[in-house]
Amino acid sequence: MIEIPSKLEGKSFKLFNLEQELKSLGYTIGGNWDYDHGSFDYKIDDEVGYQFLRLPFQASDGQLDSNGTTVKLGRPYLLSHKYQIGLDDHVHVGNVKSSFDQFSEPQDPDAGFPEKYIDLGKSLVKELENTLLNR
Repeated sequence: MIEIPSKLEGKSFKLFNLEQELKSLGYTIGGNWDYDHGSFDYKIDDEVGYQFLRLPFQASDGQLDSNGTTVKLGRPYLLSHKYQIGLDDHVHVGNVKSSFDQFSEPQDPDAGFPEKYIDLGKSLVKELENTLLNR
């Protein structure tokens, strides 16, 4: 994980509006959200797993599944996930979770991030700043 300091840290936005703006730039809400926090992810590449820029956020009023929720942004960071090849080694017959979750656990959820994408990640953060702070 490589943190990228940003002028966005601590800034608040209505979640609905933020999601609309970031979707148009290619971001999706990451699968790791909960009722009080989550993140937007921008997939950079899928080289031996996948690499992305993550923009974390925390609900500052309400829950994420409520209308009109305001979120506060955290520090963006670059992250790499390297997945196992083959079947998940924790799946067994009768495991209810395996009936619904067909994906393997990460081989290395904090894999090293390829240097060739670090400058791209920094420019993506600048694009976020320009888009969200200059409106």
